Amino acid sequence: MAEQHAPPPKLDPNIPHTARVWNYWLGGKDNYAADRAVGDQIRQVIPDIVDSARADRLFLGRAVRYLAGEAGIRQFLDLGTGLPTADNTHEVAQAIAPESRIVYVDNDPLVLTHARALLVGSPEGRTDYIHADVREPEAVIEAAKATLDFSRPVAIMMLGILNFVTDDDQADAVVRRFLDAVPSGSHLAIAHPTAEVNGDAAREAVRIGNEAGVAQMCLRDRERLTRFFDGLELLPPGVVSCSLWRPSESPFGVPDEVYQFCGVGRKV
Repeated sequence: MAEQHAPPPKLDPNIPHTARVWNYWLGGKDNYAADRAVGDQIRQVIPDIVDSARADRLFLGRAVRYLAGEAGIRQFLDLGTGLPTADNTHEVAQAIAPESRIVYVDNDPLVLTHARALLVGSPEGRTDYIHADVREPEAVIEAAKATLDFSRPVAIMMLGILNFVTDDDQADAVVRRFLDAVPSGSHLAIAHPTAEVNGDAAREAVRIGNEAGVAQMCLRDRERLTRFFDGLELLPPGVVSCSLWRPSESPFGVPDEVYQFCGVGRKV
């Protein structure tokens, strides 16, 4: 992994951070008391928030397996990485195609520390980490060029990140800029919290998080999320609950919907 020499902002464990709250819900240990307090508050409002977090993580695995397998993608730009857990993007992709190249992007200093230590890919491929803000796509793209070849298809992974770009016009512009930087055959994967399931509870959870000092976020409905894929070939089953995007076969029937929705589109 290439070193990123720009010094990250100072870590303040008294201010909750979404990546660490998410880590707490997923059973990780890379979180602080402030993160756990907010996580518990939200869990009281949405008792199945852990199921939603896990469904999001499982969607990542299924999407990357599809992209590296059936779609033949060998380059991934993972925006809003979060703290490393099991089955990270590079682990899933390089298990299928060891030569795959992955660039992770996040702006949390704790994520940076762990990424440098843990997000190490296969000898055949390459894994890098950029400390940057997704709202500055030009800087991200320029830094990613050190690892990725933007003349070849790239999978743009935006799981749980666009909800922090709360202005719709800005969110559209961010998505468009990243898509403009990649050629035909590239893909866009999005996961985003909605009020489509347990709407009142989802809105209350967002209010709690926003007032607690976590990075401001928003909910978007299925119709609004679908618009991010305008001009792309939206792959079946479209924009759906993360638990329902090409789920693995199970003897227990169709999974329950979660409030995290997702979709994958192909640039034609």
